[in-house]
Amino acid sequence: MSNRFATDEPTEREAGIAAAALAVQRGQLVVLPTDTVYGVGADAFSADAVRSLLAAKGRGRDMPPPVLVSAATTLDALAVGVPSYARALIQELWPGPLTLVCRQQPSLQWDLGDTRGTVAVRMPDHEVALELLSRTGPLAVSSANRTGLNAATDADAAESMLGEKVEVLLDSGPTAGEVPSTIVDVTGDTGRVLRLGAVSLERLNEIVSPIGATIVDEG
Repeated sequence: MSNRFATDEPTEREAGIAAAALAVQRGQLVVLPTDTVYGVGADAFSADAVRSLLAAKGRGRDMPPPVLVSAATTLDALAVGVPSYARALIQELWPGPLTLVCRQQPSLQWDLGDTRGTVAVRMPDHEVALELLSRTGPLAVSSANRTGLNAATDADAAESMLGEKVEVLLDSGPTAGEVPSTIVDVTGDTGRVLRLGAVSLERLNEIVSPIGATIVDEG
């Protein structure tokens, strides 16, 4: 059973975030709230920790996890060749439920799985997640559920599916719902939506038109 901390009380919140940061440093898994669903996170720069994350979810290397960051400026440490339209999306929609698939910085010493030279990056709009990320640095984070089951929208659901696999669980109450982030591939001259989620195609096109409307839903 994981160590569970409620984040609505300041002292317990601080203790929980400190415990989660230490667990990440030790290569362990943590459950954290985000602005979409609960996520299970690991040190993005620890290949062993990322393998543990994929195993906990029942996933293989063919489904690498996205990376969450605490500041938009961190993107340039993780990605290269970020186009101007992607920066326009970031300006309007980060922090928020938008994941951008970018060309990976080739100098990075990490192994997220079979990424084919890309990295999916998001800055969540949740103060607990951002506070944890500010202490740990980039985290590999996937939805806190076993593959094939519904994403966890509260701490109880996350604990029932992953409790024995994670060291620390941060409980911030129910999330906004089951709708995940929208994923946009920004490795080309124009953006291409890979998964429609909390950000609509109409909203994307208000900012950058045209965004490719062919949806490749990767689950």
